[in-house]
Amino acid sequence: MISAQLRAPQAGTMQPRNAATAAATQHKFSPYAFNGGTVLAVAGEDFALVASDTRLSEGYSIHSRDSPKCYKLTDTTVIGCSGFHGDCLTLTKIIDARLKMYKHANNKSMTSGAIAAMLSTILYGRRFFPYYVYNIIGGLDEEGRGAVYSFDPVGSYQRDSYKAGGSASAMLQPLLDNQIGFKNMENVQQLPLTLEKAVQLVKDVFISAAERDVYTGDALKICIVTKEGIREEVLPLRKD
Repeated sequence: MISAQLRAPQAGTMQPRNAATAAATQHKFSPYAFNGGTVLAVAGEDFALVASDTRLSEGYSIHSRDSPKCYKLTDTTVIGCSGFHGDCLTLTKIIDARLKMYKHANNKSMTSGAIAAMLSTILYGRRFFPYYVYNIIGGLDEEGRGAVYSFDPVGSYQRDSYKAGGSASAMLQPLLDNQIGFKNMENVQQLPLTLEKAVQLVKDVFISAAERDVYTGDALKICIVTKEGIREEVLPLRKD
């Protein structure tokens, strides 16, 4: 009787789909989530800007409308982080602890270039389980000039004059290439970028991004780094 019950069904017969015959389902857990948002940095002769929106979302849900992605590291350095918000918080806490240890040991703050090199080693050390974060550092170098450093999630980095990252980066980067880099333009007088023009340009490109990118919006926070220190400006963006 038992052997008859376990006998394989004949070809062409239909079997009822129930819990016993259903295909096995593998339940998966992802350690990452994409929380959207956009960061941008611009370097000038004697200043640097780091800007971000304040929307924290996941899919079509908005978790927070007041979650800036710019973090002050020193009096001359600001970092912008976009990607998985949990990894952003973890990474900035690690950087802050390293900076405090350096200051206690050397009685001075770490420079922007040194912070960029340190961040590269931190990210590379997690290359087998990377932080899902796109980082941009903006600040002043040892000579007081503006500097921007952009990173990939596993530590490769380079110094730029301007850079955009995050969900709206594909929209912002071409605008920066045109307005700051003067890419693919002929017979154009390339005047030095002033602080006032840079701030207005950042506001304009974020307003444009908020019109097109659902993950960017609510408000814009701009951190302005000069030799006098860091000051902040906030501009409302569309909230839908």
